[in-house]
Amino acid sequence: MKVLLLKDPKDKESGPDPYIQALGSYRFEATLIPVLSFEFISLESLFEKLSHPECYGGLIFTSPRALEAIKICLKEKSKNEVEEIGLTPQGETSGNAEKLAEYICSREKSSSSALLFPCGALKREVLPTVLREKGIPLESLTVYQTTQHAHLQESLSSYFSQQGIPASIVFFSPSGVKFCLQHIQKLSGDFINHIKFAAIGPTTAEAMEAAGIPVSCTAESPTPQDLATGIQKALHLHNCSVPK
Repeated sequence: MKVLLLKDPKDKESGPDPYIQALGSYRFEATLIPVLSFEFISLESLFEKLSHPECYGGLIFTSPRALEAIKICLKEKSKNEVEEIGLTPQGETSGNAEKLAEYICSREKSSSSALLFPCGALKREVLPTVLREKGIPLESLTVYQTTQHAHLQESLSSYFSQQGIPASIVFFSPSGVKFCLQHIQKLSGDFINHIKFAAIGPTTAEAMEAAGIPVSCTAESPTPQDLATGIQKALHLHNCSVPK
């Protein structure tokens, strides 16, 4: 069975994409289609803030793009994650903004130095709101903007014409829902009701439900294996009960 993943492929130099591998272990034929493009902004302001680490109690990352912005500012050439720019990540298993906020509140005090939060223009306000309510100082800086990938419509049309209707389609962000749904509805026609739609996490699932998409499963945690397991259940059991 075929699964369409609406996300950027992993850097080819880093090896096979882990989502393709995880789904392949269940004998699914997965395809990746890039959905988003990103434009970095305010990097001079970010560099200025990074030049004064004594002013901040820590950094908060909620997206790979924010980390890329940091790397650009520091002129790093590494291709891996936070550790390679000399930082030690904490709370990386939180999975969503609510749980991350809880983790931060359990460790920080209202008297602590401000936390620096490089983020995207479409960030949710959950994290800032919770920290503000707890009196934990936070300094947000928008460092990238999200737009639709230039070849998205062409890529979707090519996929549906060559491979047909997939058994499952996975959304990886609310922006992906916004940019893809209309095209998918047009290309699928009456067959859209046969597609099992999956979400990488609860925030994306909420966006799908708000757009009227039935969510067949939400990954227990945003990992390739949990997503593959959820899709396996959704396709073979026709439902997906995932623990909260």
